[in-house]
Amino acid sequence: MAALWLRRSLLAAACVSTAWLAACGSSVEKAFVPQRMIAFGDSMAYLGDATGSGRYTVNDGSVNNWMVQVAQHYGLTLASAAAGGMSYAQGNARVIAKPDAAGNATTATVAEQVDHFLATQTVQPKDMVMISAGTADLIVGMRAVQAGTQTAAQYLAQATQAGADLAAQVRRLSEVNLHVVVAGVYRLGRTPWATTLGQPDLLTNASDAFNNSLLLNIQDLGANVRYVEMAGYVNPINDTFHRPWNYVGFANSVSPVCTSVDAGPGIGIGAGQVNSSLCTSSTLVGGADPNTYEFADQVYVSPASQRQLGDHAYNDVLRETW
Repeated sequence: MAALWLRRSLLAAACVSTAWLAACGSSVEKAFVPQRMIAFGDSMAYLGDATGSGRYTVNDGSVNNWMVQVAQHYGLTLASAAAGGMSYAQGNARVIAKPDAAGNATTATVAEQVDHFLATQTVQPKDMVMISAGTADLIVGMRAVQAGTQTAAQYLAQATQAGADLAAQVRRLSEVNLHVVVAGVYRLGRTPWATTLGQPDLLTNASDAFNNSLLLNIQDLGANVRYVEMAGYVNPINDTFHRPWNYVGFANSVSPVCTSVDAGPGIGIGAGQVNSSLCTSSTLVGGADPNTYEFADQVYVSPASQRQLGDHAYNDVLRETW
């Protein structure tokens, strides 16, 4: 069922995707090169504190976030607002709901991040926005299923609404003439967390529901919006249908490389779990090379995987159309 949903949504949203722009009759804007990059989102977009630490991956001083990787392809820098940059993303942030995945009601939602930018900054013609969110919403919903406070069907409906809510933020940014790059979520059913819970199918279905809803609600924004499909780019296992042609596999795609256990709520999957925002080169599995691991913690990915996602976004989506 999930694969069928994905195929239908990709067909419906054809004009958003790289390969289908010309086929849909949309004119592709040539040679758009951004001069400034802005970012919004959750832990997959978060660029850390004023020192650059606290990212949800291995904090080893490398290029360890996919948005930074994209920026470097354009010869630009991207840093968190805390460090004087223009990434407003927050760890564990949800699209419009509060509290965040870790139970913190003060974390700015994606909608609030966009509000702040539009209220305090002047949009420039060569601005490019990158926005990535949804994982925190999916974590919160799955935890509610675990707690028995919502059903699986309600969870899928919640994921669908969160996808539509993110699309609404993309629309707000597009309507002020910004070039927007939006990423869907990767399939949480393929994470170590899903294996631990024994819920790979439900988490995959929720991830697909989010992505489908996002796509269906941005399908008319093809001129200034590009969609980065991440669903098949994380731990594709033996799924030939969804495996990207340029996916580079990892020696370990089933367990985290980090050992930075957080006694508190951490990434939202429960207390006493590995929290990669606390992870450094000193808190790795003994003798492990983080470049051979796909996951930093039970949900978020390693620097090598982040770089691969950034290369995919630039080479397969942006370079071909902008």
